[in-house]
Amino acid sequence: MASTSTPLTLPVLPLDGEVVLPGMVVPLDLSDSEVRAAVEAAQAAARSTSGKPRVLLVPRIDGTYANTGVLGTVEQVGRLADGDPGALIRGRGRVRIGAGTTGPGAALWVEGTSVDETVPDPLPGQVADLVKEYKALATAWLRKRGAWQVVDRVQAIDDVAALADNSGYSPFLTTDQKVELLETADPVARLRLATQQLRDHLAEQDVAESIAKDVQEGVDKQQREFLLRRQLDAVRKELRELNGEQEGEESDDYRARVEAADLPEKVREAALKEVDKLERSSDQSPEGSWIRTWLDTVLEMPWNERTEDAYDIQGAQTVLDAEHSGLEDVKERITEYLAVRKRRTARGLGVVGGRRGGAVLALVGPPGVGKTSLGESVAHAMGRKFVRVALGGVRDEAEIRGHRRTYVGALPGRIVRAIKEAGSMNPVVLLDEIDKVGSDFRGDPAAALLEVLDPAQNHTFRDHYLEVELDLSDVVFLATANVLEAIPEALADRMEIVRLDGYTEDEKVVIARDHLLPRQLERAGLGEDEVTIDEGALRKLAGEYTREAGVRTLERSVARLLRKVAAQHELGERKLPFTVRDEDLRDLIGRPHHVPESAQDPAERRTSVPGVATGLAVTGAGGDVLYVEASLADPETGAAGLTLTGQLGDVMKESAQIALSFLRSHGAELELPVADLKDRGVHIHFPAGAVPKDGPSAGITMTTALASLLSGRLVRTDVAMTGEVSLTGRVLPIGGVKQKLLAAHRAGVTTVIIPKRNEPDLDDVPAEVLDKLDVHAVTDVRQVLELALAPATNGAAPEVPVAA
Repeated sequence: MASTSTPLTLPVLPLDGEVVLPGMVVPLDLSDSEVRAAVEAAQAAARSTSGKPRVLLVPRIDGTYANTGVLGTVEQVGRLADGDPGALIRGRGRVRIGAGTTGPGAALWVEGTSVDETVPDPLPGQVADLVKEYKALATAWLRKRGAWQVVDRVQAIDDVAALADNSGYSPFLTTDQKVELLETADPVARLRLATQQLRDHLAEQDVAESIAKDVQEGVDKQQREFLLRRQLDAVRKELRELNGEQEGEESDDYRARVEAADLPEKVREAALKEVDKLERSSDQSPEGSWIRTWLDTVLEMPWNERTEDAYDIQGAQTVLDAEHSGLEDVKERITEYLAVRKRRTARGLGVVGGRRGGAVLALVGPPGVGKTSLGESVAHAMGRKFVRVALGGVRDEAEIRGHRRTYVGALPGRIVRAIKEAGSMNPVVLLDEIDKVGSDFRGDPAAALLEVLDPAQNHTFRDHYLEVELDLSDVVFLATANVLEAIPEALADRMEIVRLDGYTEDEKVVIARDHLLPRQLERAGLGEDEVTIDEGALRKLAGEYTREAGVRTLERSVARLLRKVAAQHELGERKLPFTVRDEDLRDLIGRPHHVPESAQDPAERRTSVPGVATGLAVTGAGGDVLYVEASLADPETGAAGLTLTGQLGDVMKESAQIALSFLRSHGAELELPVADLKDRGVHIHFPAGAVPKDGPSAGITMTTALASLLSGRLVRTDVAMTGEVSLTGRVLPIGGVKQKLLAAHRAGVTTVIIPKRNEPDLDDVPAEVLDKLDVHAVTDVRQVLELALAPATNGAAPEVPVAA
């Protein structure tokens, strides 16, 4: 342990901001008055003792003296390297400062006590390890500085106190750290403190060197990249000159392109932000490629490009009539739209509340009626660009709204791509097969279309890829669908529904003559003067070779007919010109496929036996004729009850139960043998059993079939019916009257029974169809039976068919 002894009286030599430890030799400038006074006082006192002058070196920090100083001897007085007078002083040992006293000269004298620092010999194990650690750390630091001579000197120091005080030469120590070393009297504690200070400095130095190395590597990389880029630019310049190209042909100056482009203000701000990012990124960064692709997409968009609408209303109507026969509802709607838009523009109401006067129409109808081709005709009539977007089978929501730019291979949605493809902000966009859109784990595309097809929202449509507002309010959207029920209700509510229920036979003949035949003649390589098809042949093709709501199968039949004529001409079997008549059809394309029941032999008709009635239905392909067959089981072999076949839905099964219950409860009133219904099984079958069937509109048809079965009276061949039946015998309204009457007309039916409450729907049926049909509107099933059942013959008892 350290102990104190040997009182001393010494002149004070203050050190401002400096600390001297024992063992250190320091030069001091005598031009400082305090230093000169202390040295002179020490020299005066030394004359009487014949020893070296002694002074007390005391650190003075901010005007405050430390509690411990160092006894120093003046080794030499002379001149410093710069020529100023100076003294060389060596630190000898620590002195604890006491009270002030008097002495010779102008210096401040104090009394002090020297601190005796002793360490046991030999050194304890922990102290010896501490000495080794300090020497190792000091050696490592000195070697980094290249001070090899000092390394040997440090290794030669064995005294613990001297080794600790040797750290006073360390330039990295602060004044406070040196004062702490000075005031630590215990040599072991002082060495431990010096070791910790040296260890901390080496750690900081390692971090600083690592940072400096990283910075230097980054600078070197940038310098190397800069050099390579300059070389690459020089190579490109030489190649352009070699190929005779102008220097600005492959310009990548996106900033100039953005500033030169005619962009909306918000789009310009977003594009310039991306240009800033691009300029800060390197060519090797994947973000740079994403930004370039995004900028290219934005710059290719026709932000301010619009086509002028053709406000020639009569001319537009003429175009629609020339390109499409029938479809009066759609033509009227487009004409109304153009007329209103013309008046709004004339009165300066083109843009109201940021929105323009776009339209959203949904064309719903069976296949082949011209929904898709109508979109092109609408664009032609309006003088707008036309784009078709196929939605059939789309299951990913991103197909509509676009992908986020964070994904690899991200693209804008189909709506944005359609606008870009059209090159105009107000095209006619046809959303084809909107009822075929599906949904799975990737989202629901139909839900993404809610904003696109909402006239109140689509002026601020935001695509996930572009992330800027896109005004769709001036776009005319036409959606096509086969089944209205397959469109989500919220989406259907945003569109104006226009139904296309199919063509009459007369309309089909006109379409075939004016549109289908010229197109197929060109495809078959035939001229209009070489092959002609008379109206009788076209009518037979439409009535007996095809039975559909649209005209696709009719067009295929015409194409097949022309191919046959062309082949026969090439084989030398037929000469041109040639006129195809109805009697030539069988030889050219075979027998008819759809012969009306009325044209068949009476014994071969389906209704030639009791228990068979003709109904009307609506399918995805339009209206169709539906037959209902009924039979009773043998009372000895068949089980009682009702059997239904033909892949029926729940609603149709319930209609059969209602029909049976009505006849059981009102059989006596209708003079029917209802006893057979109690003991014998009833079987109702709908042919075409592979086709699913559902709905309540076959109620009166099943009732009529059962009544025919029980009474033995045949159902009239020329009668077809549709309507829902109640337990009391009321005939309730149904849907699809127009499509059902068109189907009855195609099938050769002349008498149709419909519910009384559906009578207003006859206004939608073409006049030429109503002229050929005898339509009866009824309210009670008794009226249906009176109209549909043929009179009983000779009063004979009914012969009820028995099921095997």
